[in-house]
Amino acid sequence: MDICDLAPGYVRAIAPYQPGKPISELAREMGIDETGIIKLASNENPRGVSPLARRAIEAMLSGLARYPDGNGFELKQALSRRLGVPQERIVLGNGSNDVLEMAARAFLAPGLAAVYSQHAFAVYPLAVQAIGATGIEVPAKNYGHDLAAMRRAVTQETRLVFIANPNNPTGTLVPARELENFIAGLPREVLLVLDEAYNEYLLPEHRSDSIGWLARFSNLVVTRTFSKVYGLAGLRVGYAVAAAGVADLMNRVRQPFNVNSVALAAATAALEDAAFVRESFELNRSGIRQLTDGFGRLAIEYIPSHGNFVSFRVKDAPGVYGKLLKAGVIVRPIASYGMPQHLRVTVGLESENARFLAALERALL
Repeated sequence: MDICDLAPGYVRAIAPYQPGKPISELAREMGIDETGIIKLASNENPRGVSPLARRAIEAMLSGLARYPDGNGFELKQALSRRLGVPQERIVLGNGSNDVLEMAARAFLAPGLAAVYSQHAFAVYPLAVQAIGATGIEVPAKNYGHDLAAMRRAVTQETRLVFIANPNNPTGTLVPARELENFIAGLPREVLLVLDEAYNEYLLPEHRSDSIGWLARFSNLVVTRTFSKVYGLAGLRVGYAVAAAGVADLMNRVRQPFNVNSVALAAATAALEDAAFVRESFELNRSGIRQLTDGFGRLAIEYIPSHGNFVSFRVKDAPGVYGKLLKAGVIVRPIASYGMPQHLRVTVGLESENARFLAALERALL
């Protein structure tokens, strides 16, 4: 018998997460100079790294022989001041994926279940399946979360519900009042993991008081990331805010030194760079308009988005994707999300958006 056959069946059945194609990979495959490629596939900030974060990164380089602060005191302190919550309610992760998986490891086991929506972030079913728990996927409503159906899917075995708001890859948003009512209607023994990776891209009137809700709902976990608007995707740092007892359990399953020294320093500095965040937000709003105006001109159906990306529908998504790659433009196919006729494009710089739209127009011919 092959040793691999002895691994649990639920592990062997996992389909690995497929990230956006790296620039270097496309350059190798197509023989294209890397400088001629634009990547609009992974919802990264096209402006790069915050200047304050860059200086913090440079200052940390001389100390890389030392282990990082395993408790992340300075970053937790900065988050505590920013969010108005005690440090013992904050959990740091190697990207927000890490804290999502911590929640699953702390509260799920074989025989228990988690609920999530169709077309929701791929990490949710992966985290559930890796533990041997049961994932319950609820059909989406207009590409978004059907909260009533998700509530009906909750059973005695359910311990987690995942909601991404805004949702990736569809960009849909659950209004704050509806979300608050949903949390209030959940059994107290069911933990709601609210994934707010794109929260900073929301218009002020669309943002919920999710951190404030924690005072009322001990079964709520809010997760956020520095990978998107803060421009630190390559350093992998995210966090969760939860009731102290929930945070303690998540920290028990957290790997030691899970956030590296450079990431801790960069994230702490990035929190203070309000100008960078504001300018990134404004660039994203104008970029969304540029992309959707282009889709309208090309008569392409798209899903209105509250994130830093737009998913759009074309007749031959694999074919269009391939033509875009040949033109040096990387977007994201999302057939694995149950959307085989859609592609997702990240908002880039104005020139990158224009190049994508021109390449898309040619690809549709």
